[in-house]
Parts: sequence; structure tokens; C-alpha cells
Amino acid sequence: MLIKPYGDTFNDGAIQISFSLPLPLGEKSKKASLELALKMGIANPKITFTQDLGEDFSFFIIYGNLSHEIDIDSLKISEVKEPIIDFWDINRLIDEKFNRKIVIVGATIGSDAHTVGLDAILSAKGYAGDVGLERYPVFQVHNLGSQVLPELLLEQIMDLQADVVLVSQVVTQKNIHIHNLTQLVELTEGAGLRDHIILICGGPYLSKELALELGYDGGFGAHSLPSEVASFIARRLLEKSK
Repeated sequence: MLIKPYGDTFNDGAIQISFSLPLPLGEKSKKASLELALKMGIANPKITFTQDLGEDFSFFIIYGNLSHEIDIDSLKISEVKEPIIDFWDINRLIDEKFNRKIVIVGATIGSDAHTVGLDAILSAKGYAGDVGLERYPVFQVHNLGSQVLPELLLEQIMDLQADVVLVSQVVTQKNIHIHNLTQLVELTEGAGLRDHIILICGGPYLSKELALELGYDGGFGAHSLPSEVASFIARRLLEKSK
């Protein structure tokens, strides 16, 4: 089945895009924006909004009809969500196996000041009616907050003897989130800790595939629930203890 975006009628390809150009706002930049839209496969492009950004930059919103389409029957989806383990089962399984609290350390690292996602997973109130990790009796959670340098996070991991580390990152300019996440992995490896901790990253634009590629045990994207993270932690802890 072939599909494309639609606005007024099914598959009419109606689409709206926005971008900035390194040109002052004028006839040349307007013409350039329309030519770019055509090269993107957008038919009948119309400029619906412009703004002078100053310093020879301009902003455009363009409306048109996308000519490209996608065959959804050809898409291959490899990621299958693991079933959620019940709250009480997680506590029972960990208590029976370890007979101690599992130490979890969480932070946003580098210059990242966004803690909404991290707090949604860690704080007792949780997210969308799903309680956070602080509510699990078998977890001892340390939320270090925002803008924690990877080197300082490593110190806390060692001082607190963490079993699990959760790192939240929002995608930033020049892929600094990739640098930060990679640096943390390298630091834990250099300290001889990587094989002894469960390392998890999360954020609105992070995928499981990217997390694994960067050297993490798991990754969670937008709208992930605390119970999903808790279930992952429980499974991985039990696997590592075998």
C-alpha cells in the first residue's frame, strides 16, 4: 500500500516545511526557498510565512504537495517491545535474588539542562499514571539532576557503588549528545566499571539501536514508561547474575 501525507483529501501529499537560509530576506532568498522545496519533491510550493532573522539570515514556512510516497508493506520493523513485569513481581524477583537494594544513579550530562524525562522515570510520581523507580522498594534511586559533567558522574557512580546508571540527553547542536554519551562509556571502561554496571540512555530522539551502537545496554525514547525501564533493569540484572 502506497501512502503519503494528506491534508484535505486522502494522499493529496499536503505538507508544510520550515527552514532557515543564510541569506537576507528578499526576492533572492524567496526564490531560493521555492527552488529548494521543488528539489525536495514538493509540487506547487507556496511561501506562507517569512521572517528576517537578522545578520543575513531568513526563515521560511512553505506549503505544498509532496510527490514522494512510501510503500508501507515493504517496511520491516525489528524492534519488539518486551512485556512489562508487574511492579510487585519486580520487587519480589530482585529481593529474592539479591537481598539488597539496587543502587540507581540518574543524571542529564554535559550542558543539558532538561530533566523532565529523567524525572518522569525516576521520581515517585512517575509519568502517565505509571509510578517512577523511586516507588520500588528494591531500588535506591539517586537523581543527580541536570548538567552533570561525565567525569563527575563517574565519581558518583563509584562513590555510590551504582548498579544501574540512567543518562538523559536531548539532541543538541553539533551532535554534542553523541559526544557526551560516548565519553561516559569510555570513562566507565577506563575505570574498569563498564562490565559491572547497567548503562541506559534515554531522550526524545534516542533509539534502542543508537544506544547499543554507542555502547549502552539499552535506550528509551519519547513516551517511555517507568515500568518499561524497571522491567528492563530487572531482566538485565537477572541475566547478569546467572
